[in-house]
Amino acid sequence: MVTQLARAYATCEAMARSHYENFPVASMLLPAAMRPHIAAVYAFARVADDFADEGSRPVAERYRLLDGWLARLRACTNGHGSPSPGDQRDDLIFLAVADSIRARDLPVSLFEDLLSAFRQDVETRRYRTWADVLDYCRRSANPVGRLVLRIAGYREAELDQSSDALCTALQLANFWQDFGRDFRAGRLYVPLDDCAAAGASEADLEAGRLTPEWRAVMDTAIGRTRDLFAAGRVVCDGVRGRLRHELRFTWLGGTRILERVARADDRGLINRPALGAGDAAWLLARALAWNV
Repeated sequence: MVTQLARAYATCEAMARSHYENFPVASMLLPAAMRPHIAAVYAFARVADDFADEGSRPVAERYRLLDGWLARLRACTNGHGSPSPGDQRDDLIFLAVADSIRARDLPVSLFEDLLSAFRQDVETRRYRTWADVLDYCRRSANPVGRLVLRIAGYREAELDQSSDALCTALQLANFWQDFGRDFRAGRLYVPLDDCAAAGASEADLEAGRLTPEWRAVMDTAIGRTRDLFAAGRVVCDGVRGRLRHELRFTWLGGTRILERVARADDRGLINRPALGAGDAAWLLARALAWNV
């Protein structure tokens, strides 16, 4: 007979497989013992992210849903169950999350950081400085990497710091990959201070022009992201087994996307630079030659 806990993890894993994104939550390269716990983290974050980004809901409703998700997190980890009935899927998600937190000694603060970033997503559309952008990444991306390390049994400060660099780099690469699409949706992640210093005007983006000023802004952003990827190599070499291969492929995929963005012209504002089937051989060859 399938237990309720097994159903809970199966629900989370189904969500991970059906909503695969940049982070390899459902990858078969990951050790089998890790996959259910990573899927639980993903399902928790996926639902909360949907609350924040659901434009058809009023802003107040999105905040209410996120606050309710935080309350349920704290209740399930304090052994008090769920403070509200919720629907069956959500109950199963929190059953899996609570079990993963207990089984792998996961810091609840990392889940809370994710929710604070999702709350920020509701209304924040611009960032003044790089410190503001990096603070957002600290809460929106870095907790995922640290949770993966904890699930795998790693708690070294050096690996945490390198993981933070890699996760921030992946988040930034995704921002630059989606630069045109995000701008059309009303979001701009390059710091306004950099735009002002370069004399870059949003009117040019609205007209579909990637001017020399905007190229200068993007060159700075891409350069900072490359530096973070460089710092993120440490964690790729510092873990063992299948997770090492997973992180190396993730690193390679992220840097490949970043280079596609760097080479994009005005069409990058319309057509999202992305990897295709033809990149698989390149990624495999680079992974095999990692230490060469």
